[in-house]
Amino acid sequence: MRIKAQMAMVMNLDKCIGCHTCSIPCKNVWTNREGAEYIWYNNVETKPGIGYPKRWESQEDHRGGWVVKGGGLSLRAGGRLEKLLKVFHNPDLPQIDQYYEPWTYDYAKLIESPIRKHQPATRPRSLITGKEIPLQWGPNWEDDLAGVCFTGKQDVNFSGLEAESYLKFQSAFMFYLPRICEHCLNPSCVASCPSGALYKRDEDGIVLVDQKRCRGWRYCVSGCPYKKVYFNWKAGRSEKCLFCYPRVENGMPTLCAESCVGRIRYVGVLLYDADRIKEVASTQEERGVYSAHASIFLNPHDPEILREAIAGGIPGSYLDAARLSPVYKLAVEWKLAFPPHPEFRTLPMVWYIPPLSPILPGPGDEERGEPDPGRMRIPLKYLANLFSSGDEKPVKAALEKLMALRNYWRSVLVDKTPDTRVLEKAALTPEIAREMVYLLGVGKYSERYRIPTVKAEEAGNPGALQGRKGFNFEE
Repeated sequence: MRIKAQMAMVMNLDKCIGCHTCSIPCKNVWTNREGAEYIWYNNVETKPGIGYPKRWESQEDHRGGWVVKGGGLSLRAGGRLEKLLKVFHNPDLPQIDQYYEPWTYDYAKLIESPIRKHQPATRPRSLITGKEIPLQWGPNWEDDLAGVCFTGKQDVNFSGLEAESYLKFQSAFMFYLPRICEHCLNPSCVASCPSGALYKRDEDGIVLVDQKRCRGWRYCVSGCPYKKVYFNWKAGRSEKCLFCYPRVENGMPTLCAESCVGRIRYVGVLLYDADRIKEVASTQEERGVYSAHASIFLNPHDPEILREAIAGGIPGSYLDAARLSPVYKLAVEWKLAFPPHPEFRTLPMVWYIPPLSPILPGPGDEERGEPDPGRMRIPLKYLANLFSSGDEKPVKAALEKLMALRNYWRSVLVDKTPDTRVLEKAALTPEIAREMVYLLGVGKYSERYRIPTVKAEEAGNPGALQGRKGFNFEE
């Protein structure tokens, strides 16, 4: 057993209001440079939809992630020899139009326009070519189902469902999906990089790009199935979300988590057995990858695990954070959160609590008793395709717990008669229900973010460097 610590995040989609407040500070701090205008480390998509870049979930198009071939694990796009043969032409690479061509406006034209009968106007102009362009896509082009009647049928999560029936006005559903880099345990972007510029930090598992080693081959872009590695067209190098590691090292949450007005994000530490990564990622059945992934995490309250972790050099601050981690409770202990598309086999570490939605009326409702998650407006199959490789059982169990929690507290606060039967059916106790509703509903800042700090002698004096360090492409 080789125990490692990993920074992880859980997002509660039941509370996301799609305000994009998480995207703006991330954009202003990390991608406000020339060549990065189209790059959004954090973006919020509306589901159903094909997202940003277009159809990022379809690995038939982009060939990202891993597959099991001949009993072994290999990159979907091929190994080193195949990449060498395509080194000057990568057919799996998304084009700029699949993200969007960044644009601006000639504002001087509006200000300097002479007095005229009609209001002056200016057309969008490409920041890459300088020419006028028609606007055809963007990072949240499908916001609030805009245009979903045209793009929704291409959403791969409708697999096994009649997409058209769910896209009709009277049957439409939607929820928001905030996305950042998954900082995977088995990152295919790292394995795809010919120059070794991408690496996974040993101390906390954050995946970064060494700007000095990057040669702009862009195999990391096509190799990432979540399309969260980008190419800076001005600098000629790759960039990606860095989990705000300068903040994390000082015990502060990421900017997207700090600014989230819905308080949907939880950040914490998970302990895992690094020796099992290949075994878990090589699970034969796609539907079994999620359960295998969940089994790789270790109990931070187990004295034997703690002894092994200390012997392996994990600092005490990380172990303390792991014991109090909200991510461990939500993803491992309570099994409320799930990884996006575990069938990509990268073992992602940013998980999601699936959203609840109204129960659709039907005949015999009175005889059915408790509400069935299978009759929610958001199809259970759709959520299962997104979070558990099509396996409905774990997602249904999580939704039943959330519904039981809601019904129980309604009986406590409204009926004044606690109904513990609904909890028993979901395998919950009043004590667990009280802890769950507190963390999900009113958890304090220090309880939603359990982030260990590094030792002072290791960190130096980061406060003195604030505002003086960043990307230096001239070196």
